[in-house]
Amino acid sequence: MSILEIPVRTLDGTQTTLGGLLGGRAALVVNVASKCGLTPQYAGLARLQETYGGRGFTVVGVPCNQFMGQEPGSAEEIQEFCSTTYGVDFPLLGKTEVNGDGRHPLYASLTQTPDAEGAAGDIQWNFEKFLVDGAGEVVARFRPRTEPEASEVVAAIDKTLSA
Repeated sequence: MSILEIPVRTLDGTQTTLGGLLGGRAALVVNVASKCGLTPQYAGLARLQETYGGRGFTVVGVPCNQFMGQEPGSAEEIQEFCSTTYGVDFPLLGKTEVNGDGRHPLYASLTQTPDAEGAAGDIQWNFEKFLVDGAGEVVARFRPRTEPEASEVVAAIDKTLSA
């Protein structure tokens, strides 16, 4: 099954597929949390959306409460926090398990992608990022401490959008 065929549920409960959500756009898929030391990365993600949204790109936020309970809120609380605190207007999925026995099929696929050092496997922490091209190929993986606007992320997005 293509990654684009994987069923997902948006934060408002709508069932779709990753492909239905993306509509041919490239995406940066990021597991997010609102009570994490890395939460300020939302600002960079929102700027990426603003910068590249008109060029066939979107950020997809995937709330996850698996890392020290740092995403405890309801769907409504998550949406309100993201939009009022960081101006987030990119799509958010419903809370998702990214590791372990309950790992969502999307993350079962994503975690097979190695990072720049060649390591694949479990998500290390909140704000791990996967760049997916418009055809559904995972083209890059960035670990949590890599800022959304880091030169290597921006270069990968530019390259993906230019291909």
